[in-house]
Amino acid sequence: MFRPSSISRLLEAKPTAQKPKERERETPTIKTAEEIAIMREAGRVTARALQAVREAIRPGISTLALNDIAETVIRDHGAVPCFLGYAPNNHPPFPTTITACLNHELVHGIARADVILKEGDIVSIDTACFYQGMVGDAAFTVAVGEVPPAVRRLIDVTEQALQAAIAASQVGKMVSDVARATESVASKNGYSVALEYTGHGVGRKMHEAPQVPNWWPSAKQRRNPRHSFQDYELVEGMTYAIEPMVIAGRNALEELKDGWTVVTKDRSLCAHCEHTIAITADGPQILTLL
Repeated sequence: MFRPSSISRLLEAKPTAQKPKERERETPTIKTAEEIAIMREAGRVTARALQAVREAIRPGISTLALNDIAETVIRDHGAVPCFLGYAPNNHPPFPTTITACLNHELVHGIARADVILKEGDIVSIDTACFYQGMVGDAAFTVAVGEVPPAVRRLIDVTEQALQAAIAASQVGKMVSDVARATESVASKNGYSVALEYTGHGVGRKMHEAPQVPNWWPSAKQRRNPRHSFQDYELVEGMTYAIEPMVIAGRNALEELKDGWTVVTKDRSLCAHCEHTIAITADGPQILTLL
């Protein structure tokens, strides 16, 4: 869901969600077993950072404090934050290691000292790191304290959509099968999905081919250049991040004046979660677990 960093020339990708107009015109890169093993370690570092942040979430803490926790974990494990300083397409350099999104903020939210979590919020945290030249990228959404059942359901359905998309990530299937699995879970539960922000290939760069949308356009819809996603057969060695972005209301979005934060136009609640996976003969391997 978002965008990485220019603190290093390595950071030629973007933190979390990729817009269609920003996609790279390239085919998916097939990773070796050795590269996937390094990606697994990168993913483990990312998972540790997110776990530390999850454990710290409570009413009264700032999103900048959560950012500092994630950055410390990443650097303590010999990795480099991907998002920090990333500045694609005339965007201002992204100033933090995580994206932190509250309630109606979908992706790319900037962690701030003056954004304080309160009881009843929902918060999405996304981060990624470079470790030995490879990337691990993941995200979660969690409630802050007690929330109404309807809000809990939104988070649960988003996680279910992620699991369905992972399960669809099998050798011989297509990227479109993964996209439709996400959309199916969301739509049958009465939710919409983000159309113009997608998951993405992951490897030596944060964002590689293929794009992994949360829906799949019809032939007519594909005439719109923003929705002309390339479909690929899934083969062993492909690696990509799946990131459902599920919205309780309409899926019309806008970017705020900070040049990064994407929100729902109707200010409806939304949730976002993500794992990086590898396609193997034995099924999908989740690379961003502890």
